[in-house]
Amino acid sequence: MRFAILAATLLFTTAALAQTPAPVTSAPLAPATTAPAAPAVAVPTTAAPKPAAKPKAPVLTTEQRFEKANTSHDGKLTKAQATAAKWTNVSRNFTSIDKDKKGYVTVEDIKAAAAKPAPKKPAAPAPAKP
Repeated sequence: MRFAILAATLLFTTAALAQTPAPVTSAPLAPATTAPAAPAVAVPTTAAPKPAAKPKAPVLTTEQRFEKANTSHDGKLTKAQATAAKWTNVSRNFTSIDKDKKGYVTVEDIKAAAAKPAPKKPAAPAPAKP
């Protein structure tokens, strides 16, 4: 299909150029040498190279991530520290993890919350039968 479109475009362009008058020049022209016309062949385009994949961050254990986020190194992680460390699960669910309302969570609190199954969504009601 592309070849047909390319060939039709080439034919119409050639016909349009043949109908335009040649410019008049005062100096004699050198004899024109014509090279044989190259056949109209669709040249496949090369695909752009894929961008380099980002290297994946190493998978950290809960303890390693806690130590990295706990900038005060006191064994107590505040919501501000979790947010600054971009630990979104802990920062979003901080109030439910901090059951004693201490203002901080420990590694054990985070592990206990992670081990608890997520609440189930209520099932959608079945469509009424006519």
